[in-house]
Amino acid sequence: MLGYFPEKLAISLIEDELRAKAFGITPENTVEEVRLRSHLFQSVCSDVTEFCQNKGFKSESVIQETLWNLWLPLAMQLAEYRQHLGRPLIQGILGGQGTGKTTLAAILKIILAHLGYRTLGLSLDDLYKTYAERLRLQEEDPRLIWRGPPGTHDVELGIAVLDKLRQQQGEIEIPRFDKSAWGGSGDRTQPETVENVDIVLFEGWFVGVRPIDPAAFDTAPPPIVTEADRRFARDMNAKLEEYLPLWERLDRLMVLYPTDYRLSQQWRRQAEQLAKASGKSGMTDEIVDRFVEYFWRSLHPDLFIKPLARNPNWVNLVIEINQDRSLGAVYRPSDRLT
Repeated sequence: MLGYFPEKLAISLIEDELRAKAFGITPENTVEEVRLRSHLFQSVCSDVTEFCQNKGFKSESVIQETLWNLWLPLAMQLAEYRQHLGRPLIQGILGGQGTGKTTLAAILKIILAHLGYRTLGLSLDDLYKTYAERLRLQEEDPRLIWRGPPGTHDVELGIAVLDKLRQQQGEIEIPRFDKSAWGGSGDRTQPETVENVDIVLFEGWFVGVRPIDPAAFDTAPPPIVTEADRRFARDMNAKLEEYLPLWERLDRLMVLYPTDYRLSQQWRRQAEQLAKASGKSGMTDEIVDRFVEYFWRSLHPDLFIKPLARNPNWVNLVIEINQDRSLGAVYRPSDRLT
């Protein structure tokens, strides 16, 4: 990126009007933005490239392009929000399976460290109820065959942790979850102790998702096709009410939004195939399909995430993801309304 002339870089920043608005870039501040971004690019490029390549990213040019166009301005924006807020920032990241929310959080953490901010990654998965609690839950409701849907998390624990982080209450124990425990059923593991956290990146497959009108399930899309499916979907929708106090702790919410929600199934298949190719255990395509469709039955992306990504009252930033996982449009929902 730095091989370009500064003038060309400045022009490129405002060519994509929606993305420029999302990151607060105007014709008046482009030169300063190029200067700041270029300096940070030089500082973090090697660390970010190494991380991405260890994660299986093959193209160094794509890594650098995404670093320049998304990861750097997003990290700089989070640092600015934290500075103005005067207390730890709780940034929500909503994304379905395969959208890269955990990877994004890790990359932002690397960049924010260079900017002098201590960042904590927290997943909705870390708030799962214990294995014993989920066994009892499954006895009460046999439809909860996999962990993940609303009702399988300890919401009160999440509220307590985020409140302590917001209030900077010295050393804080952060819950962590081991997905490999109990033959893959998962369980709580040793918590992580942290202090002086500046920014919390709270990610999950339905972080920030809110209940919808139950009438929507009368004509729901597949795989919600039977009356039993509709009853399950309505029950999961009602369970979302319990999560609203947790979402109230979010200062901001971004959505990682595939151009087609069905890509999550394709991406999960690819991930499992790669795992098996490397000698690790992995699900068959058939099990992957059943697994992903189970989550679609509980909170269907077309019913819950699509309208949320258009709602400026709840979402501050949308990052679209193309079929090849490349960066698509980046915008604020409020700018798409004009």
